[in-house]
Formats: sequence, C-alpha cells, structure tokens
Amino acid sequence: MGGALRAGSTVAFIGLGRMGLPMVRRLAAAGYNVRGYDLSEQARDELAAIAGAQAADSAQAAAAGADVVVLMLPSSAVVGAVLLDDGLLEALAAGVALIDMSSSEPLQTRALAPRAAARGVNFVDAPVSGGVRGAIAGSLTIMAGGDEEAVEACRPLLETLGTTVRHVGPVGAGHALKALNNLLSAVHLLASCEALAIGRGFGLDPHVLVETINVSTGRSASTERKLPEFILTGSYDAGFALSLMVKDIAIAVSLGEQLGIEPALGARALELWREAAGALGADADHTEIARWVDARAAAGAGR
Repeated sequence: MGGALRAGSTVAFIGLGRMGLPMVRRLAAAGYNVRGYDLSEQARDELAAIAGAQAADSAQAAAAGADVVVLMLPSSAVVGAVLLDDGLLEALAAGVALIDMSSSEPLQTRALAPRAAARGVNFVDAPVSGGVRGAIAGSLTIMAGGDEEAVEACRPLLETLGTTVRHVGPVGAGHALKALNNLLSAVHLLASCEALAIGRGFGLDPHVLVETINVSTGRSASTERKLPEFILTGSYDAGFALSLMVKDIAIAVSLGEQLGIEPALGARALELWREAAGALGADADHTEIARWVDARAAAGAGR
C-alpha cells in the first residue's frame, strides 16, 4: 500500500469533461502534478493551459509513473474499455491507486476489483454528488467504496475536491450509493414539478407554494434549491444533463432488479424520465424536466 496522496503526488486524470476539467484545476492549484488525457483534442488543449497540468497523448502515457489514476468517464462500459480493452490496467505498476469517480455500475465495479487486486493496484470507487458547480467550488460530496486503508490513502486528494468524503463500504458501495441517491433526487424532482404544475393549475402563486413547502414536511433538495434557483427563474442551468440523470436512475433500477428487489416506483420514474429525455433532447439540463411536466399539464388541461 502506497502512502497518502498529498500535494506533490503525480495524478493521471482520465476524462476531461464538464466535471473533469474543474476537478483538475483544483488538484493543480493544490500542488498536485497532473497529467491528463481525453479523446477530445479541445479538452486536452484546455488542460494544457492549466498551470501545474500537462496533457498526454494517451491514457497509458498519462499514467506512466503516476501515484494515482483518476477516472471520470461517462459509463461503466467506457471504464471497462479504457482499463481492459485499451490496456490501462495492465500498464499500472503495483501500489498505484486507481480511483473511479465516474457514475459506474456497482456490480461491474465489483467485478473489476479482483482484476485490479491481482496486479497490486488499490481500487477505490468514489463517485460524486454536487454537479459542475460543486466541482468548481470543491464542495462535492464523495462516496468512497473500497478497502479502508486504500480509501484513507486517497482521502487528502479527495478532500481537495469535496467538502464531504465518506467511506461508505467495500468496493462498489460508492457507486451503489450514488445511483440510489440520484434515484431519490430524480423522484423528488419529478414529484416536485408535478406538484408545482398542479398548484399553478389551481391558481396558487408558485413562489408562495415553494416557500411554504420549504417550511413543511414535503420539502426536499428539489424544492429548496432546484425549484427556486433553476426552475422558477427559468434558467434551467443546474449543470447536470438530463441524459446523465436517466443513466443513474437506470443503474439504480437495474441494481434492484439484479438483487431480486422490484423497484416499482423507481421503474415508473425511469419510464417518465426517459420519455422526457426523448422530448427534450440529450443535451437538456435535468431541471428542464419541469418544462416537460408543464407541457404535459397544458396538453391535459386542453383535452
């Protein structure tokens, strides 16, 4: 087991999207030596402009001699392709820490863990909650799964990225908890938007409705933040794509099904979110589901 991953450690960061680049900026500013890679040439160019960071020509080049490899990739399928098909895992030296911060499928993460262990690689899954704004501010919640010693070695690095770093169980536990968190978030938001539409239809002032719910038992993160900040203002710019929310709901529902636990409400929520994604487009912000709910309400009222 290597030492704690503190400033001065070399970090290979694979995946430089909307979350990855601001996370790299925080690591570089904190004194980590960052080498990054992404398929996008534009993302690599943006990385190269960050003081303390270098762009690499491949994932393997980024990881050469690194103390830790961080993955922030779109899905388990991409994680598997990078680690196994492209040979990144095979290229890692014993003692290197591998942190998957993507929203991956927990059972696939569990299946990867023995392969990493066989190479002496310390595998931690550490997905995040807080979106792009949290990545920029360093205020993410990070749910870490893995061996306790491995998680603690990663803690200084993770605390550079988030204000809450919680060890939630063995490998795969972080990915499971993240998916379940987003299932709840999605159900809360959809129900909140429906309540808002019904209230408007009845003639309630939407601001009064939201303010009153927020001092009552129906409040949630959706009513406290998403409705007043992104929906009632019409900005719809929370920074988390609707398509990613659908992916995370699907992971949670699939996990339940694979465990023999029927997620009846979750499965129905997934159907509705998929319908909204089809209507709004893959690039829509997840808070735009309120627009879809309003359109359905208007169509229903017109019948």
